[in-house]
Amino acid sequence: MVDLASVLDRMTVRAELTEDLPGGSVRCLACAHRCKIGLGKRGVCQVRFNKDGQLRVPFGYVAALQADPIEKKPFSHLMPGATALTFGMLGCDFHCGYCQNWLTSQALRDHASDVSVNLVHTISPVEIITAARRAHAEIVVSSYNEPLITSEWAAAIFKEARAAGLLCAFVSNGNATVQALEYLSPYLSAYKIDLKSMQAKNYRSLGGILQNVLDTIQKAHAMGLWVEVVTLIVPGFNDSNEELFETARFLRSVSADIPWHVTAFHKDYKMTEPHNTPAATLLRAADIGREAGLNFVYAGNLPGRVEEYEDTRCSHCQRLLIRRFGYVVSEYHITAHGACPTCGAQVPGVWSENPKNVKLNGYGMPVSLV
Repeated sequence: MVDLASVLDRMTVRAELTEDLPGGSVRCLACAHRCKIGLGKRGVCQVRFNKDGQLRVPFGYVAALQADPIEKKPFSHLMPGATALTFGMLGCDFHCGYCQNWLTSQALRDHASDVSVNLVHTISPVEIITAARRAHAEIVVSSYNEPLITSEWAAAIFKEARAAGLLCAFVSNGNATVQALEYLSPYLSAYKIDLKSMQAKNYRSLGGILQNVLDTIQKAHAMGLWVEVVTLIVPGFNDSNEELFETARFLRSVSADIPWHVTAFHKDYKMTEPHNTPAATLLRAADIGREAGLNFVYAGNLPGRVEEYEDTRCSHCQRLLIRRFGYVVSEYHITAHGACPTCGAQVPGVWSENPKNVKLNGYGMPVSLV
């Protein structure tokens, strides 16, 4: 088999999120691990490495390129019905045992994912934006693996996207540094963050630190990015009423208008002991979110089984604004000014300036472009 590391190492450029240290070491500033990387060594993510005193980082390829419904990210308050041109590379700074994208995220960390070398396609930022136009995408999203560790590549693509009039978004574990957020914020309109647990020990088991993710949520919101948060509910891991209340109360302390998505775990990768999350658990979690004072709570990936928690309603008058089934929008009633047509209250989010052009009853499934 072709050596994955040698293939990926050829497709790199000099890092911009880096700091030189004495003795040829470097400090990586892309994620909150802030790895100190010696000569010839790799960071926690394995894809950022020190070559001759220079931090080299991924560039010039994708391992996935798809036209997705924006609802799949998931975003519910970012251009509903829009197509998102989504790209991903290889690698991650976490090692979640239930990762559903483990084949790409655990590259160079788990030999079972070495076959991901077959997914690698060389491409340029301009070619990605050309693909976005062909797919009639309105948004370009970095996702699938952890985008923070490939921030320089994302920024190069986002520059082209913004020049083409497209919005840009990140789908991330939230293990960011202030430097990475400031580096990316000129291009980003929205940032979806996974808040996996409110227990520090749970985060340690996944390879992260809880406080870093909480800090990212607060910082991204304070910077004016549109933030949505997802919690994958795993039975026996993070599904107690106490922890769900703690999650919702934290989000409420940042802003009652942050949409909170609670989604269902299913057995995957190395975590095969817990039962799949039932719809009743998602409904319980969503009810807790509302009780804690969040204005917009969504229960995802069990379409038709989570009652009203797929839809968006006005937080002031409860008018139905967006009706959804899975990743498909069937009704859209938000005005061109982002307001409820009944009571006139502003609806927090990023909305179409041409409501009549919002795509209804779309295909609702991803389409691979490579």
